[in-house]
Amino acid sequence: MPLRNEQRQHIETLTRLSEGQPADLGGCREVIRRSWERCVGEYRLDPGRPRPVRVLTQQALKEHREPVDELLHVARAGVDQLFTQIAPLGYVLLLTDRQGITVDFRGQREQESALRRAGLYLGADWDERYAGTCAVGTCVHDAQAITCHQSEHFDATHISLTCTAAPITDPQGQVMAVLDISALQSPSAQESQNFGLPLVTLYARMIEDAYFLHRYRHCLMLRFDTAREFVHLNGRGLIAIEEDGSVIAANGAGRALIDAHLRRWPPWSPGWQPSITQLFDGELGELLGIPAASEDGIRAFRARANDTTCFITLVEPRGRRLPPSAVTPSPTPVPALDRLASDDPAMHRVLKLARRLRNEKVGVLITGETGTGKEVLARALHESGTRAKGPFVAVNCAAIPESLIESELFGYLPGAFTGGRSKGMRGLIQQADGGTLFLDEIGDMPLTLQTRLLRVLSEREVMPLGAEKAMCVDIRVITATHRDMSQLIARGGFREDLYYRLNGAQLKLPALRERADKHYVIRSVYRALLTERGREVRLRADAMSALLAHAWPGNIRQLKNALAFALATAEGDEITLHDLPEECQGHLATAPRVIEAVSQGGETTERQALHALLRENSWNVSLVARRLGVSRPTIYRRMRRHSLVPPNWREAGSNPEP
Repeated sequence: MPLRNEQRQHIETLTRLSEGQPADLGGCREVIRRSWERCVGEYRLDPGRPRPVRVLTQQALKEHREPVDELLHVARAGVDQLFTQIAPLGYVLLLTDRQGITVDFRGQREQESALRRAGLYLGADWDERYAGTCAVGTCVHDAQAITCHQSEHFDATHISLTCTAAPITDPQGQVMAVLDISALQSPSAQESQNFGLPLVTLYARMIEDAYFLHRYRHCLMLRFDTAREFVHLNGRGLIAIEEDGSVIAANGAGRALIDAHLRRWPPWSPGWQPSITQLFDGELGELLGIPAASEDGIRAFRARANDTTCFITLVEPRGRRLPPSAVTPSPTPVPALDRLASDDPAMHRVLKLARRLRNEKVGVLITGETGTGKEVLARALHESGTRAKGPFVAVNCAAIPESLIESELFGYLPGAFTGGRSKGMRGLIQQADGGTLFLDEIGDMPLTLQTRLLRVLSEREVMPLGAEKAMCVDIRVITATHRDMSQLIARGGFREDLYYRLNGAQLKLPALRERADKHYVIRSVYRALLTERGREVRLRADAMSALLAHAWPGNIRQLKNALAFALATAEGDEITLHDLPEECQGHLATAPRVIEAVSQGGETTERQALHALLRENSWNVSLVARRLGVSRPTIYRRMRRHSLVPPNWREAGSNPEP
């Protein structure tokens, strides 16, 4: 068959390359250029002598299919599903072994003769050493997905084809098969094939994971993902483990996690596999005893791995039950503590320690940024312990004036000092007798009082001002601070002996921005506010998305204020994005300004745009709000900011109010 012009030009270019002469390779991609160089330099392929398609005999094909028979069985559903998507576009599907031999094939019957001639058929050999640069052969060599489009093929007889291939790897990461889609004809622009690479790669990973699950179906297995909602359905990572937590094998995502761990914590001996508890920051019993109940009904354990939050679920082994010894029984519920978090790893550790400390006499120091809920945790410790029936007395050491804090804490007798109550006063320490004294912002306590507090803790008695005899007190002291106590002690601002008396155990609360269970926290705070107000108002998805994306420098306290503001200003029975304070709306808060500016040609200020829109709508704030997709309070706030007053209000001397 005579060569076409484009085939002759292609041969001439590759011949010049093979002879070491300057060749115009145009915009040839590097991956293709390397393959061409292998073809002429390593394989000694002659571009001037196109090779006929090589198709194996039935016996030879059988010998290639037998080693991958198990894979073919597992892959069948994925192969059929992919073919139904590509067949209407004129594509065929090839599944080859690691040597590039087509061991499975899907194509249109009416194209059978043309497909056979092109080598897009069962038993065809697409090894790069024989067929030259092609999607299958180059994919096998480079172990990565690739599109080989028309003239990127080495052999001139293939330059009308377009092919996209992705490797299917075994549990050790070696290529064991290749999934390929090809077409006899296609548009000349390579961009026309952009859809193929992600599609074939997706199905290759699905087949790879199905094979992994089948191969290790009798083993304990953990599936993980960064998205809680997908971990059960399509969790990217799979790790097969022994009952003691040692890793047996992992799929691609699992191997990537292990490799990242090894790079972070070298050196290890070749072939060494870390245990599952080294990969994830959880205990083996926690990882294997995935919680059965959660707010959204998804059985998943949240853990950190290489500074990334992952969700883990257990894939039950077939044919045998999980041994009871491998699972730690769920701890006895402690509602006061349990409701403080969902499945955030840091909070999980804090609450686990808090459960152990709730009935102990040891002093507890709670640390964390302002607004993280230190008093809430202190109160939960009190309510969950044996002192729950006693008083809980909270003292903010930073809020009481220094001149009054001594009398407030220790109390005083009648006539102890001028200006005191005529009957005297029991101090807060005495009021906490039989219960818990919570000293918030302990780092702001004056040094003089620190000495007296140390005596109270050591002697378990308090001396009110003006008294001659100390009074015994039975208290548990919990303290909290957002300050760096070690620095404070180094500067002489806090007594070291008192610090160690208070810090029998430390509970460090994470910032809200660091918590993986922000959705749970937002829902919990919101439900509490609704209960307080006796209202039923829906929190719309756009508002929730903005709340989840916000950095929350003020932590849970700021969150509560933001939700309270939204409830106070929202109209109707739902809170939307635009009902939130503007600082919580993020980049979406600027959307109304963009709309307003665009409506005026993009040259005006926000004030001018809003003013024009109000005049256009006869100062009807509701109409303007609907046009901009915001609430009426938002329009009123912006009117006040820009001193925009309707004419009738100006005459009456009024300000715009919602």
